[in-house]
Amino acid sequence: MTMADVTIRGAGVFGLSIAWRCVQLGARVQLVDPFGAGAGSSGGVVGALAPHVPENWNTKKAFQFESLMMAEGFWTEVEAAGGQPTGYGRTGRLQPINDAAALTLAHARSENAKTLWQGKAHWTVIPADGLGPWAPPSASGFVIHDTLSGRMHPRCTCGALIAALRSKGVTLVPEGPDHGAVVHAKGYAGLIELNQGRSRIMGAGVKGQGAVLRYDAPDAPQLFADALHIIPHANGTVAIGSTTEREFDSPNTTDAQLEDVITRARAAFPVLQEAPVIERWAGVRPRSRSRAPMLGAIPDKPGHYIANGGFKIGFGMAPKVAHVMADLILNTRDQIPEGFRFEDNL
Repeated sequence: MTMADVTIRGAGVFGLSIAWRCVQLGARVQLVDPFGAGAGSSGGVVGALAPHVPENWNTKKAFQFESLMMAEGFWTEVEAAGGQPTGYGRTGRLQPINDAAALTLAHARSENAKTLWQGKAHWTVIPADGLGPWAPPSASGFVIHDTLSGRMHPRCTCGALIAALRSKGVTLVPEGPDHGAVVHAKGYAGLIELNQGRSRIMGAGVKGQGAVLRYDAPDAPQLFADALHIIPHANGTVAIGSTTEREFDSPNTTDAQLEDVITRARAAFPVLQEAPVIERWAGVRPRSRSRAPMLGAIPDKPGHYIANGGFKIGFGMAPKVAHVMADLILNTRDQIPEGFRFEDNL
């Protein structure tokens, strides 16, 4: 048996993306997950690639921006290799502006975006009139339109990554010994393991619930209002999400909180009032103590690395995470930003 250069434990979007990038750089990869690809929060339904607002810039926002700009090329290569769609589309986003203060702030952020987004994407204030039935109701008559936001179909993305890896001879196995560098990308379960025996937690899970409606608007922008993400997908569905539950008893069970989300979404976006719900989903998203992805070497375990804590922005962060982690492991090139390291969560 040929020994692997890298063993990746966890087949969520971080683990799969890192595996893909390592294979692209010529590494032999072993991919291990006893539960299968996308078994945790990466198997969700929403798939919003929503950027942080263009203000108070920091390393996390810069990292996310760079990753979103890498996304089209990254996911195109995955699709080409495996022949399966990821559901990626940089379709933009609309947000209602409901009062004068919000309108002033939106204009200020529009100016910030010209510099912070480097002319590669735009945040503009536009009239809501003329946008058609998909436009969110806006009390001011104006909406924010940003061209940086995108969407993935989470399950399709995981499937496309598996297909791309298979095309390069990498198969997902339920068990296997460590060979070479070991990457721990086990999501919520991995954070629970890290917390054991420590006086301070390094991360926690936040439950989210989402729903899928049958509504065909494959090229429409995503909508954001009343803390709700409304994401049209290419397969004739619209995903709605999600709740944010820091305390929960049943991690994979939907309840009245999701029904409230569906009710609010239909009230905020009348175009969805008659769209039937075809799926309800619940899962736990991993959030690190620092609230940024936890990346890099594990100090007290030579040869072991971590990639965890994607929380709500894991799919948007994945292309950059994959490049940074593969460069660190295979080329000893450390580009982990401040606030993203293992020790930043101690």
